Amino acid sequence: MASGSGEPTEGPEQMNPKPNAFDLAAAVDTSRGNSRPIMGRNPLEDKDSIELPLFDFDSILIATNNFDLENKLGQGGYGPVYKGTLQDGKDVAIKRLYSISGQGMVEFRNEMMLISKLQHRNLVRLLGCYPARKIEVDWSRRFNIIIRVARALLYLHRDSCLRVIHRDLKVSNILLDEKMNPKISDFGLARIFEGIQDLGSTHRVVGTIGYMAPEYLLGGIFSEKSDVFSFGVFTLEIVSGKKVNSIQYDEQHMSLLTYAWTLWSESKGIRMIDEALADSFSSSGVSRCVNVGLLCVQDNAADRPTMSAIVSMLTGEKSKLPEPKQPTFTFQNISNNSHFQSQSKSTWSVNNVTESIIEPR
Repeated sequence: MASGSGEPTEGPEQMNPKPNAFDLAAAVDTSRGNSRPIMGRNPLEDKDSIELPLFDFDSILIATNNFDLENKLGQGGYGPVYKGTLQDGKDVAIKRLYSISGQGMVEFRNEMMLISKLQHRNLVRLLGCYPARKIEVDWSRRFNIIIRVARALLYLHRDSCLRVIHRDLKVSNILLDEKMNPKISDFGLARIFEGIQDLGSTHRVVGTIGYMAPEYLLGGIFSEKSDVFSFGVFTLEIVSGKKVNSIQYDEQHMSLLTYAWTLWSESKGIRMIDEALADSFSSSGVSRCVNVGLLCVQDNAADRPTMSAIVSMLTGEKSKLPEPKQPTFTFQNISNNSHFQSQSKSTWSVNNVTESIIEPR
């Protein structure tokens, strides 16, 4: 989006006041290179949409020299801000948005609404935006994404020259290329296992609430099975189109795992499907994915399948799948659930995890 004279100062860090006065052109785009985030959408998409001129994305790339770090002014609450120069010579600040929702969306829209209506020489002026394309992902593509991500994890765990535990698998770390093929990204938290090593541990638990397996979140213990847990959450999200901690069902707020189990236990697993898909999906495929997803999020790591077994189950090599147990672990019930606070290993205690850096969704 673009705005007028002044120095942007929003977000936790104050912007670098290099230009004395410039307009803000906020690019509503969360892609990296030629890849796009899965389940992305236009943050300005709303029935009360703000009328803004639209910029061509190529012109934004040229203005910022392809978002060169040397042009980065700072980091705001919704993403980085870059200095740019449009073809007409106008200096602008371009805000590149992360994916936002909920209260963040309300605050962002409020900011844009205000800026678009105010005109003063010492206020930032909104010039326009580049809206990210909404990606329509039908069932066949979603199923393809699930299977390909499963195979990629199997490669990391067992088939590559290194045994890699990703430790941060989630929807926002899966990018799609132009042919909708998924690419696992962000290996900043990944760990390599040596030889016959099966478990690792850390006193610094990092990750995203809702995706972390109980033994990792509570005790810092990670393994292939902690990636399996994250894959199960990922699968249920792709099937349902819902976020892991934001489900309303029967007038109750619940986690995605509780929601999935509730439907599964009532033999209504097929109702997990994203409403946006209407009737254009495979009932057997959806049921198989929900079953696999629930098997992956079992409380006990030993009860979760390996990625090899998961690939076999998803591709139909196993006609009859095991029945999952009820997953009782959710972030909401950690502090009140004695099952998770009475584990035999002393490391399974929140108090023994010396530092927790948990990224909310």
